[in-house]
Amino acid sequence: MADPLKLFILAGEASGDRIGADLLARLRSRVPLDVHGVGGDELTADGLKSLYPMSDLAVMGISDVLRRLPLLLWRIEQTARAICKLRPDIVVLIDAQDFSKLLAQRMRSLGYAGRRILYVSPSVWARHPERAAKLKPLFDEVLAVLPFEPAAMQRLGGPPTSYVGHPALAEALQGRAARDHGPLILLPGSREGELRRHLPAFREVVESLAGHPAVEEIVIPTLPSLLTRIRAEVGNWAVPVTVIADRGQRADLYSRAVAALAVSGTATLELALAQLPMVVSYVMDNHQASAYQRYGRPAVSLPNIILGRPVVPELVQAPADPVALSDTLRALLDDKKARQNQIEAFGELAHLMETGEPEFPRRDPADRVLSHWQGYQRLVSPT
Repeated sequence: MADPLKLFILAGEASGDRIGADLLARLRSRVPLDVHGVGGDELTADGLKSLYPMSDLAVMGISDVLRRLPLLLWRIEQTARAICKLRPDIVVLIDAQDFSKLLAQRMRSLGYAGRRILYVSPSVWARHPERAAKLKPLFDEVLAVLPFEPAAMQRLGGPPTSYVGHPALAEALQGRAARDHGPLILLPGSREGELRRHLPAFREVVESLAGHPAVEEIVIPTLPSLLTRIRAEVGNWAVPVTVIADRGQRADLYSRAVAALAVSGTATLELALAQLPMVVSYVMDNHQASAYQRYGRPAVSLPNIILGRPVVPELVQAPADPVALSDTLRALLDDKKARQNQIEAFGELAHLMETGEPEFPRRDPADRVLSHWQGYQRLVSPT
């Protein structure tokens, strides 16, 4: 039997956890694996024994980072030393961009000589383009989940980058028509800071929409690790809310839903591929708000970024403005044609995601990882 691929994989948040679980499933179908790393519900369900709780890394915004800075610095050192002790063939760091960059730097300073892959490209095309070149000595390859990112990374002098799509493509729907009524989906995020800033605003939104004829029920899909916390928080809302944590239920739920209110992030891509009309929200802290203004108030939702035009309404706020959120969501619920227009644009998005760009067609992420393993084996065991 061939020696297993010794892999260290790290996911810093729920979206990365899903990407990591998809990668492991693809790799296991090809080669034996010896896996170590850090992950959440989906990676641990795949047998990963996480070095520490993934939630330690799930932060967003300067204020959240500063609040956890001593712990984050310790986790960087702990992780780098664990990698150097394990000596895996390949390290795959999924998103968590600042943490991943600092960890890669520390791994290099400690002498780790294996292959390093960054899965999910940083948004160098949107801000700080100089970051691309700085990544080149740290990573052997970047696996991008957005089709235009390989060309951007190449243009900016970054590491070799391949477009590999996203696991949500497996659940993409086609040919859907806008519904007259159905569940309203709330996706308030998974990081502590996101939940803290969005759940109170979402409460006011759904209470203002009570009795709307298009809304049959309110449903929050979440992670198993957040189920108890979110159920407790919504338990005293004036409008009943169903909270589910079984990802297997989402495809059916999304197919029946009339619309969604979602925090900006990977969830908006999953909703678009499920052809579910949405309003996108992001409530910022003061530091994020300053940066957002400085960068010219760019698009924040993945459907708008990928398609290059304002397909879905975005409300980027500091502080939260539940009235504006309510008004925007009500307008979408009242306008079936607006919902259908979103659905048609989402079909265009799905095609782009399925194929990639002509110069950078979609590749299998497992094939890209294994190409590095074979190269590494030849390097350390020349024949």
